[in-house]
Amino acid sequence: MFDKILIANRGEIACRVIATARKMGIKTVAVYSDADRDARHVALADEAVHIGAPPSRESYLAVDKIIAACKQTGAQAIHPGYGFLSENEAFARRVEEEGLVFIGPRHHSIAAMGDKIASKKLAKEARVNTIPGYNEAIATAEQAVGIAREIGYPVMIKASAGGGGKGLRVAGNDKEAFEGFTSCRNEARNSFGDDRVFIEKFVEEPRHIEIQVLGDAHGNVIYLNERECSIQRRHQKVIEEAPSPFISDATRKAMGEQAVALAQAVQYQSAGTVEFVVGKDQSFYFLEMNTRLQVEHPVTECITGLDLVELMIRVAAGEPLPLRQADVQRRGWAIECRINAEDPFRNFLPSTGRLVRFQPPQPSMWAGDTEHLQGVRVDTGVDDGGEIPMYYDSMIAKLIVHGTDRRDAIAKMREALNGFVIRGVSSNIPFQAALLAHPDFAAGNFNTGFIAEHYAGGFRAEDVPHDDPDFLVALAAWANRRALQRSAGISGQLRGHEFKVGEDFVVVKLDPAGRHRQQAAKVHEGEDAAGASVVETHGRKYTIASNWHLGAARIRGTVDGKAFTAQVERGAGGNPLALRIAHDGTRLDALVLTPRTAELHALMPFKAPPDMSRFLLSPMPGLLVEVAVQPGQKVQAGERLAVIEAMKMENVLFAAADGVVGKVLAGKGESLAVDQPIIEFE
Repeated sequence: MFDKILIANRGEIACRVIATARKMGIKTVAVYSDADRDARHVALADEAVHIGAPPSRESYLAVDKIIAACKQTGAQAIHPGYGFLSENEAFARRVEEEGLVFIGPRHHSIAAMGDKIASKKLAKEARVNTIPGYNEAIATAEQAVGIAREIGYPVMIKASAGGGGKGLRVAGNDKEAFEGFTSCRNEARNSFGDDRVFIEKFVEEPRHIEIQVLGDAHGNVIYLNERECSIQRRHQKVIEEAPSPFISDATRKAMGEQAVALAQAVQYQSAGTVEFVVGKDQSFYFLEMNTRLQVEHPVTECITGLDLVELMIRVAAGEPLPLRQADVQRRGWAIECRINAEDPFRNFLPSTGRLVRFQPPQPSMWAGDTEHLQGVRVDTGVDDGGEIPMYYDSMIAKLIVHGTDRRDAIAKMREALNGFVIRGVSSNIPFQAALLAHPDFAAGNFNTGFIAEHYAGGFRAEDVPHDDPDFLVALAAWANRRALQRSAGISGQLRGHEFKVGEDFVVVKLDPAGRHRQQAAKVHEGEDAAGASVVETHGRKYTIASNWHLGAARIRGTVDGKAFTAQVERGAGGNPLALRIAHDGTRLDALVLTPRTAELHALMPFKAPPDMSRFLLSPMPGLLVEVAVQPGQKVQAGERLAVIEAMKMENVLFAAADGVVGKVLAGKGESLAVDQPIIEFE
């Protein structure tokens, strides 16, 4: 067994590997860029080596620096995590040539599965179901149209070296096939330096289901059941679960056996994932093989009781697998939500900056611990006060729950999301809450088009209807009265003029359009035997009991005897007097006033925000990498104006209308804040 390993990664997955290595008594070496000098994975590791500037190509993709760090610290093996160099065949080969151990598959296995065209041929030879298609590189758009007609529309046009949703188009007719081929080819050339494109049949109402496999150096390969990964946005997974609520035991067995056959065909030695697309009739076809640990591996760990990182390390050290196929368990139900730094109400634009507050729900399961299951686990690479840099992936954390069945797992996840406090950057928690509450998701009735179908126009606050909106009003009134009670207790008040807290309040619901709707609420203190408050609003009574104190972001307690977790924040929307109550993905921004103050507030004119229509504003924090226009230049609607880079994505800003550029207010290389003006039009 190794004495010391280097982790060629950052963030959540680096922390995850460190947890298992520590359990096994193995020392760890972290590598870090300038942007990650104070990162959590650096603090957790036994040693840390600085490897360069923030851009990935100068640090986490710099092979020579990583190898040098390994030799400098005496590490015997390298764990690549996922992303970065994890599926880079040249890196794996270099590690082997340097006399080090790559904690992952051998380089020849990565090479065989890394090329989508070659992997499909191998899959066919291994008698794995493959989608009907043309698996040779296509030369021209005209040829692509002819092939698409032969296969039959709809078809999927894919770049051979594609990934992460890049180099992928669906075509339903000749025109879309012609244009899709051209777009895919250009995108693949620019993103991957490889413009080979192929075409295959598009499976209707498809599900994305993957099989976890595990192989050793002694020829043993097993499969560890499946993961359901169909809830995707723009080909990026959002929620994953194990097992799948869709496939039968017979389908599971057939998919597992084919995945094992493919892994054996490439002499696979490590953890890997064979991805399948599954039709509504349970027909399944090989999609690709990921020759690394998957982001969503914790759900498999929950239902099998296995530590996949430990098994990867043991296999890399030459040990045989400690279990056979018959030993693989499937207990309970696990769900994972990816908590990303993005604003779901602004078309999921990246959100970077300081985590002013980061308080995950209290975990009862931990990475690397296979004893304590049936609970909540948080895998993260950040801490309270940490920074979400613009240079890397948007993931803040992975929230994992394990329940007795799917219903129990969904309930646990909804409650865990309620208690996940993130301030300073936006997160996709409201969107995750909306997905979990959707009746089709609860029924297991979904496919990969679920988000595109139900949120075609984007995601809005009203897309998260609350089961009981009056409860949010009652909670706002209750929290406000708690704050007033504290004020009433301040010493030194003039006798006879002490501050007295009333019971009658008006909750003024705020919205960005300036519509302020009022709702009366009466708060009676300590009316029941337990000293709980009774809040009346809209003809309903709520008995709220909690030991919440002013300043805490979470309110935990009971309402009418039933446990709840909600969040409260003062200063919502920039109004220092406003309260924000968040529960089950729904947010209520409100002022809580006395009846007389509410009367006066209703007379106040609405102050409209300034007209910024003459400006091009930055929709996100990021790096301005290009300004494509000059002062005095005429532009037409749809014309490219600027490019902003954030979290490994380039975002192109286009002109919304014809106009003339007046001033350019920001220059190339400048770091931009949200809504910062870039261009002013005349």
